[in-house]
Amino acid sequence: MPKRSAANATVHSFGHAMSSRASPDTKPIRLLCVEDNPDDVELMGIALERADPGRRYELHRVDNAASFVAALEAEWDVILCDFNLPRFSPYAALQILVTRRANVPLIVLTRAIGEEAAVHVLRCGAKDYLTKDKLGTLPQIIGRVLEERRRAQEKERLDLELQGAYARLKELSARFVLAQERERSHISRELHDQLGQTLTAVVIHLHAADRAPDREAARKHSETAAELANGALQQLKTLSFSLRPAQLDLLGLVPAVQSAMQRIAEPAGLACELTARGSEPARLEENAAVTVRLVQEALTNTVRHAQASRVRVRLRFLPRGRISVLVLDDGKGFDKKAVLNGHQSERNIGLYGMIERTELAGGRLHIRTRRGRGVAVRAVL
Repeated sequence: MPKRSAANATVHSFGHAMSSRASPDTKPIRLLCVEDNPDDVELMGIALERADPGRRYELHRVDNAASFVAALEAEWDVILCDFNLPRFSPYAALQILVTRRANVPLIVLTRAIGEEAAVHVLRCGAKDYLTKDKLGTLPQIIGRVLEERRRAQEKERLDLELQGAYARLKELSARFVLAQERERSHISRELHDQLGQTLTAVVIHLHAADRAPDREAARKHSETAAELANGALQQLKTLSFSLRPAQLDLLGLVPAVQSAMQRIAEPAGLACELTARGSEPARLEENAAVTVRLVQEALTNTVRHAQASRVRVRLRFLPRGRISVLVLDDGKGFDKKAVLNGHQSERNIGLYGMIERTELAGGRLHIRTRRGRGVAVRAVL
């Protein structure tokens, strides 16, 4: 006999205890039955057990709007709603589902229904209808409706992912333009502040040599101009290396990273260690240049802010041309949440530049740090 939980609600469980083929690990299908006749709910459960003994079904009966709304607080797989109810109807149930934005599929059950009424209730949102003399086909209908629901949820999930990917693409495109402008501004500033001023000084000393009153004064101005010209050449080499190291194309990634460490970390008194695993491909892709730039930026940050004594760089060549790079220092670390707070400033522009550069190259960058515990920067490109 059914176990009554309230005057207008009955809970039934079918399939698990009464079928030796039902697995206790199988998640039951929970059915909310909008039905004024408890015997009909009992018949539904028996029909489900006979037609689909390998499944467990839990049936909960309600028979009016108030109990229906209260039952919607729980999770249901399918709603089975009688077409002819004295105090409720499938149309009212569908309206409540729309109002509450509940996506539980509803199947109409009836003893008899005309074609026009069937079409109308389907247009109003019911997923299917079934006459009560054909309850043996109810498992198949429930299975089909659940599969349609699963596909709809999967489509919704994919649509959300696509929208998110499109939003990220737009954001990356905007950040790419900003990164380009920032890079151009940096190069322009370097050319103007360093190389431009040095070349201006060269021109001044050459003119001074032409106007010198004697040979000795002319020679001194010429020597100074030559020294400044050599300095300009070194500045140009340094700027060229920061943009794309010549060693990368001539010798490969490992020598290019080694050169970056020698130029940036060693003059600051940092003990340096470079290790590489895997076979470096004969032809390097653009991710190799990004790797060098990440190492350069990480080393520069270490020299400027970390107060470290040691820095280690680990390269790993992965299948399909991917590169993993890890830069570790033993410095003072920093508060990651406070520094990477979503707002770019002079304080964190280098870190955000590394993140943007990595993402634009199709990779992900992770920063692990704590105060007093150093910094670990890892990227897979």
